[in-house]
Formats: sequence, C-alpha cells, structure tokens
Amino acid sequence: MKTTLKILAASAAIAFAGMTPGMAEEGVSHYEPEPSETLAQAMDNFVTYNRRMEEVLARDPLTGQDMEEVHQLTYTIEVALARINEELGALPAVLEEVHLSSEGDNPARLKGVGEVYLETAKLLDR
Repeated sequence: MKTTLKILAASAAIAFAGMTPGMAEEGVSHYEPEPSETLAQAMDNFVTYNRRMEEVLARDPLTGQDMEEVHQLTYTIEVALARINEELGALPAVLEEVHLSSEGDNPARLKGVGEVYLETAKLLDR
C-alpha cells in the first residue's frame, strides 16, 4: 500500500509540476466523483480506480480518449485519497498509545486502544 501511495504522489507531482492554474482549467471537462463517505468505501474506490488507471496506462499508444479516461478516474481517486488521509491521520497517534500501553501495567487500557487501532488498521489489509 505504501508503494502505491508513493507512486501516486510522485506521478501527481510530475504531472502538475509545470502547469499553472490557468493551464489546468483550459479545455478540461470536470466529472462527478464516486463518493468516499467511509474509510472502507474510500479504500475500495482507491484500489478499484487505480487498477482501472493502470489498465488504461498499459495501452500503447495512449489516445486522447485514454487521456480523458484517466482524467475522469482521477476525480474519484482524489476524493478517496482525501478521505483516506483524513481517516488515517490519527492512526500513528493511536499506535503510539498502543505502544505506550504495552509498556505499562494496564491490560484493559492496552486491550481498548489496541482494538481501536486494529479496527482502522484492518481496513488497510488488502
């Protein structure tokens, strides 16, 4: 999963590095993204739409229609990634609580924070 996120971030940075805001808006259609209302839904969208993008990018040569298809896919990927970032932003702090609790002498506390951590972490288990 970490590799996928790194590749996506690097690709976006490369793609938009030379674009000005005006260039990004010229002649571009905007699409309605699929919703990512929960972390689980965001993860499903992220995986599904990245696979679709991978399929399109494997075509050779890429046509204008292929480029437009990728453009459309990015709307849902962006929404999914925003939800993932929002939901997972607190996960390192929760893991730190698990870590600190494991050093202490309070099994009930460890069990409680451990369950909270795993509930979210399991959604990443693909």
